[in-house]
Amino acid sequence: MPPTSRCAPRRKPPTTGLALALRWHVLIVVLTLCSPLGMGHARGQTATQSKGSRVIQQTFGEIAPNQSARLWTVTNSQGLVLKVTDYGARLVALECPDRDGRLANVNLGFDRAEDYVKHTAYFGCTTGRFANRVAKGRFVLDGKEYRLATNNGAEHLHGGKVGFDRQLWKAEEVRQAGAAGVRFSYISPDGEEGYPGELTTHVTYWLTDDNELRLDYEATSRAPTVLNLTNHAYWNLAGAASGQNVLEHVLTLDAETFLEVGEGMIPTGRQTKTAGTFMDFSTPQAIGSRIEESYRAFAPPGGYDHCYVLRKPKAGELTRAARVEHPASGRVMEVWTTEPAVQFYSANFLDGSPENGGHQKHGAFCLETQHFPNSPNQPEFPSTVLRPGQTYRQTTAHRFSVNK
Repeated sequence: MPPTSRCAPRRKPPTTGLALALRWHVLIVVLTLCSPLGMGHARGQTATQSKGSRVIQQTFGEIAPNQSARLWTVTNSQGLVLKVTDYGARLVALECPDRDGRLANVNLGFDRAEDYVKHTAYFGCTTGRFANRVAKGRFVLDGKEYRLATNNGAEHLHGGKVGFDRQLWKAEEVRQAGAAGVRFSYISPDGEEGYPGELTTHVTYWLTDDNELRLDYEATSRAPTVLNLTNHAYWNLAGAASGQNVLEHVLTLDAETFLEVGEGMIPTGRQTKTAGTFMDFSTPQAIGSRIEESYRAFAPPGGYDHCYVLRKPKAGELTRAARVEHPASGRVMEVWTTEPAVQFYSANFLDGSPENGGHQKHGAFCLETQHFPNSPNQPEFPSTVLRPGQTYRQTTAHRFSVNK
């Protein structure tokens, strides 16, 4: 691949003094209020600013009678724009430029909280307590069986019927050198959706001046429990409003095996090599180049929805999981993580319905960094047990650039 460069809109030579301050103010207003996800929410807006970044907080709509959600907009020194909400500790939008400096939101979402209440596809949310599937909604921990809510046929999916994606999290703005963001916190009571132990979780979204969206997760529990957190963002580097699918996006996964699945998309325990098959993305491949083979190999609706085991020199290290490029726009996203796996999902169940934002099948892709599905019932998988006195930590970073 040709060398990449950190993406930044093309700019005129800088000015100084009052002219610079006025130009910056106008730029932020335009980015925030003129984007599709910034319209109509000036009411209740507050803003803070420090060198290199700006944070705006505003109302985002009601998720229940007399219960409102908030939206935070973070703009870095390069002009990238991050939008997050406390409803589901969720990514709402990420605006970045193409090779000509044109901004576009590359994350599927909605422009008001009420639509997130209705949707069925986990758009942009923090997924927990256990991302992906737990077979039959049951597991045994320290000799005791726990029964979880089942919400995907007979299986437990993404935390259950009322998972972390349906909670209103506490929020606070955070800053550090070269970055600003929002830290979300939620206390899950003992027994929620069937999980043992009161769990305190923090998820921090950082937007850095190096054009990186970094998610830091941290959690502690008052009793032994299981935990597997991820973010369920739907990406389309052509632009969420482009109307294009992602089949021409070029994907590389730093993995040579994936988890074979059986009934209910539950892993069998076997790791299958991808070499020589349509599942192989260890070298750059267009997502759609062999997707028709998946229709013949997998039950409807076909497409990719599998957990890839990452090549990691050392457990817990931040290493690259994936690289995606949209050739037409030049936008590039790399995903780095401390997690052992990534679930690659080609948005097979998007169907154009209003509940799914009108987005069509394969209108996005997901790269959900995580531990293995059904780990509590597979002792040979990396452990997802969290005990009192321990702290769960993981980091996933999305690095945006432009291929010139």
